[in-house]
Amino acid sequence: MIALWDTTGQEVVKALAAERRSAGGVTSGLALTLIAVVDERHVRDTEQAAMIAAQQHPCRLIIVVRRNVLDQDSRLDAEIMVGGRLGPCEAVIMRMHGRLALHAESVALPLLAPDVPVVTWWHGDPPEKIAYDPLGVVADRRITDTAQAADPDAALKWRAEDYAPGDTDLAWTRLTPWRTTLAGAYDTADGVAADKVTIKGDRHDPSARLLGGWLQARLGVKPTYADGDGKAIASVEVTVKSGGTLSVTADDGTAVLSRTGFPDRTMPLLRQPLGEELAEELRRLDPDEPYAAALSSTTGIRGLNDRESQRVHIWHDPALAEKPEPDEPDTPPPAARKKPAKSGK
Repeated sequence: MIALWDTTGQEVVKALAAERRSAGGVTSGLALTLIAVVDERHVRDTEQAAMIAAQQHPCRLIIVVRRNVLDQDSRLDAEIMVGGRLGPCEAVIMRMHGRLALHAESVALPLLAPDVPVVTWWHGDPPEKIAYDPLGVVADRRITDTAQAADPDAALKWRAEDYAPGDTDLAWTRLTPWRTTLAGAYDTADGVAADKVTIKGDRHDPSARLLGGWLQARLGVKPTYADGDGKAIASVEVTVKSGGTLSVTADDGTAVLSRTGFPDRTMPLLRQPLGEELAEELRRLDPDEPYAAALSSTTGIRGLNDRESQRVHIWHDPALAEKPEPDEPDTPPPAARKKPAKSGK
């Protein structure tokens, strides 16, 4: 590992090139550049997730940590690792202090691996508008996680209003085991039409909301939600027009599939670690149309797949939002400024 303190972007590029030459064959065959925008507390989680994902998708990992963006003093600290504990991955961790953090692309762009796709991942509270962040504008694919937002309901709506083909959400990725199980179960129901869909779980959990949107887009039935005893998704029940029911119930890492007239079946339903979720999203770089359909159904915002995939950067300075309103001048009211009348004495 190479550590550079109070450095420049040019020195980081030189140090990465030197480390790559020392590592030799470890750096060949990069599949993509992964830019991770994180808070300091998420750096180690990001490294662990990237290590798992890099086993399937060797990548150049650029971790951007923005600090004190309102500070006028700028500084860049960087760590560079090639191979080692991160496996087939080149990593550059950059901690940007002060106003430099608002121009992270000026340091990150020269570090992109040549001739490979760029994926930007926000591991933390997702941005309200991806176009505010130039690191998202340069990406071919953009990964957020609405489950980490302070207000997941509002975050889902932001993602729909701001959506462009190429966007995705790890709250959607976590549904893969549920979608696989439900699709396989419903396919065996001889294509009978659904009459009612009930989801037991937390209706404010973005994964539950997206699952409801996906079922609505596929079955044409708006789901209803019921309390799931604290679970994000406890069960899904589909009532068909013939009168039978089909349900999938989560039970401690497994799914119990129940169908009218058939014995219950038990199947695995495990939540993947963060690195596996990330690796799943890196397998495809084309627009995720089922996600767009689910997001559209759950938010009511239409035409997501018809939008342009190309984004244009919108300058957004947090300092303008944080700057207090100027105080009113400390002057007395007009009546108090009048000169006292002469007494005539």
